[in-house]
Amino acid sequence: MVEIKVGTIDDVPEGSGKTVEVDGKAIALFNINGEIYAIDNACLHRGGSLGDGFIDGETITCPLHGFQFNIPTGQGVSPPSPGVKSYSVEVRDNEIYIEV
Repeated sequence: MVEIKVGTIDDVPEGSGKTVEVDGKAIALFNINGEIYAIDNACLHRGGSLGDGFIDGETITCPLHGFQFNIPTGQGVSPPSPGVKSYSVEVRDNEIYIEV
């Protein structure tokens, strides 16, 4: 695994999501109650951007067709979705790093 800086805490205000690109792969970052989480950005249904989705607590809803995922784990909340990959996140000195 490689640790890569993807931004700062200021880039992802609390209660919001943002999409970043790492080595050509889109990853969605979320700030939930001051904790930063990272999951694959593309919904498994039709590739909708989860970083642009609707946040409700720890659940992100795809803006295209309503598929839902748990933000901390990437697990699917609404069937038939099996879930998306989640990434380890570390925040140091206001900078966000993820392991890819």
